Amino acid sequence: MFKTSAWPLALLYSVLIVFASLFPFEGWRVQGVSPWFFITERLPPAYWTWFDINTNIAGYVPLGFFIALGAVRSGLGRWAVPVAVLCGAMLSLSMEFLQIFLPRRVPSNLDFLLNVAGSFVGAVCADVLARLGWLDRWSIFRERWFGAQPQGGLVLLALWPVALLFPAAVPFGLGQMWVRLDKTLDVWLEGTPFMNWLPLREAPLEPLTQGGEGLCVLLGVLAPVLLGYSLIGQVGRRAVFLLLVGLSGVMATGFSFAMAYGPEHAWAWLTLPSRAGVVGGAVVAALLLTVPRRWCAVLLMVVLMWQMSWLNQAPTSAYFAATLQSWEQGRFMRFYGVGQWLGWAWPYAVLLYVALRLSARQRQS
Repeated sequence: MFKTSAWPLALLYSVLIVFASLFPFEGWRVQGVSPWFFITERLPPAYWTWFDINTNIAGYVPLGFFIALGAVRSGLGRWAVPVAVLCGAMLSLSMEFLQIFLPRRVPSNLDFLLNVAGSFVGAVCADVLARLGWLDRWSIFRERWFGAQPQGGLVLLALWPVALLFPAAVPFGLGQMWVRLDKTLDVWLEGTPFMNWLPLREAPLEPLTQGGEGLCVLLGVLAPVLLGYSLIGQVGRRAVFLLLVGLSGVMATGFSFAMAYGPEHAWAWLTLPSRAGVVGGAVVAALLLTVPRRWCAVLLMVVLMWQMSWLNQAPTSAYFAATLQSWEQGRFMRFYGVGQWLGWAWPYAVLLYVALRLSARQRQS
């Protein structure tokens, strides 16, 4: 059986689909009708949009691809497509079934069929790539660049641009969650004895200065680069990786602003502090090209903790809060919980991954 990052990616993507399908997980109720009534509804339904059709197909393509890829890598080549389609259909049917209990969700047999079609398209793509030999070439490339099967690191690197798609108060500022978590706990625990357990803030939050914002951007650029450096040892390959990760981060942030504020504002985030942070991050990353992989992992932990310390001591602006509100109520609502949790969790997942990796090396030595 091959070791592959396809299975963890399929699992993570399934979790994201659950978040996107059931967010905001509020208002659960029983309507007194059969939860399976949507199966016998007429096609097409009375109301549909091309946005819904495209997103329902595209949303399940990666799932079908990852499951089929994992099946191929596990020696189930001839069954890869049926297994992927069946798994996609079961997940989609479960989500449609649960949506009948949520007031902000509408189950649809058309959505189910489109999800199955997306799973089929993704599975066929993986099967075709396997038959053409591209998966074997990818394995050789991965071994040459990243060494012995660093599945967790590759998964985290793949998720970084996706995490950037959720609007952030500071560009590349992932992990800014403690202020909102504190307010949420205040609401949940108000009037209970547990309220006294919450830590008290001794001073009000202070907005980031331009220098502080630039530093947070610089650290946010460095984080995925150092993660890649901890997996890649050769200097030339690190330089290529630096260029690719920089371009993907800039494009993902621009796309995020285009979705949040409109296409004409795609590059509005490139203020003076942000430009300084991006350039400074690239310069520092270039200076670290020759640092050993173990030290890159240690530096990565320092960078993440430093950035999150700065971000979580600063409030978010009212304009940014209004943007999030538009995401919650607009057609991006289904992606709101997905992107939000990715943006919050990515730095902590990297910290856990690096800590486990360093401790494993320590035990081996």
